Amino acid sequence: MSAPLHQALQRLDTIILGKSAELRLAMACLLARGHLLIEDVPGVGKTTLALALARVLGLQFQRVQFTSDLLPADVLGVSVFETGTGAFRFHPGPIFAQLVLADEVNRASPKTQSALLEAMEERQVTVEGQTRPLPQPFFVIATQNPATQIGTFPLPESQLDRFLMRISLGYPPAEAEKALLMERDRRDLLLDTAAVLDPEQVLHLQQQVAQVRTAPALIDYILALVHRTRELPGLRQGLSPRAGLALRRAAQAWALLEGRQGVIPEDVQAVFTAVVDHRLQTTAESEKGGIGAADVLAQVAIP
Repeated sequence: MSAPLHQALQRLDTIILGKSAELRLAMACLLARGHLLIEDVPGVGKTTLALALARVLGLQFQRVQFTSDLLPADVLGVSVFETGTGAFRFHPGPIFAQLVLADEVNRASPKTQSALLEAMEERQVTVEGQTRPLPQPFFVIATQNPATQIGTFPLPESQLDRFLMRISLGYPPAEAEKALLMERDRRDLLLDTAAVLDPEQVLHLQQQVAQVRTAPALIDYILALVHRTRELPGLRQGLSPRAGLALRRAAQAWALLEGRQGVIPEDVQAVFTAVVDHRLQTTAESEKGGIGAADVLAQVAIP
């Protein structure tokens, strides 16, 4: 791992206490050029994590609070007629940032949720017939409340698949929560936090991820995991080829974080749950038992 990247993770650990594994997954997701979904109850640090990433990596940040009355134009932007020039001028929405926090994304209507789809997949938006590129790097962190809470619209499978990873922060360990109560407010701490990296360095690290070697035997292991999900009777459908590509990219990013130039099976296992759990759809019969990523890992031998 490069010294600036190691320093960035250390800086994040001082802001988000007791969540080193989740922070590494979030960093791996960004380096793999994916997007991150954080699903958890309110108040556990989802928004703070997004702010901390933007601050430490020197990325331009925008936050969108998703509500039931939010419109696609509120996210993408809109053209406004200006009497001074006698012409329409496009006013870009908050999607035109390097790190976009879509807060409580499942509280908006499906129409507004879909406004994120093209941006996340193509890294561009089409507004009023004109295609506009988004800044680079471009990283979306979406947070959502559990589906059991009032006023939520479940994300469709096609939109869930746009997220490279889904993680949950959970409550902090007792010692970390005690330190959280005794130390400065996290938002005040962020104001005094200097950037460790800049956007150019982040782009360079993303290019390095693509160069991390993936041996044929490792590809066979990924394929075996993907094919196993298609054979399990308790799943409605197995992982798609896109999920296999996502798993490889995430494993490459994790290997880079570990300071390796080649992927090993442990890298795949480290990211497997975050990459595939939200893509596995169980049948009604098996929903109570729940088939998850751990079950798939346990049934496929390591090469």
